[in-house]
Amino acid sequence: EELSGVNATHFLGKAYLSVLLNHECSINNVTFEPGSRNDWHIHNVSDQIIVVTSGEGWYQEEGKPARLLKAGDIVDIPMGVNHWHGATSTSWFSHLAIKVLREGMSTTWCGPVTEAQYEEVEKGGNER
Repeated sequence: EELSGVNATHFLGKAYLSVLLNHECSINNVTFEPGSRNDWHIHNVSDQIIVVTSGEGWYQEEGKPARLLKAGDIVDIPMGVNHWHGATSTSWFSHLAIKVLREGMSTTWCGPVTEAQYEEVEKGGNER
């Protein structure tokens, strides 16, 4: 299902979400079209784990180089860390997003990944 409403406002390009489990833990399959990405954001109250299932994408924490992700890669994102993730410009990108559900969970959205930031990542200006 294509993201819509509030969630879609925090994505550039099209992304699709399928909820696989939402009891005690949340498991969502998220798929990005080439070049699409989410805004910088912080998960409050719970860590998030990303398990890449297909394609190629980027993951970047604030102040660190971006990482190129491929199927089989796993990223453990500690709560409170500002980050973004999305597809490369030439590939679809799918991952499972996993979080333990806790009271008071929320996401703080911190603004878009600019075209200049994304182009720098794509040019290899960041460590792959």
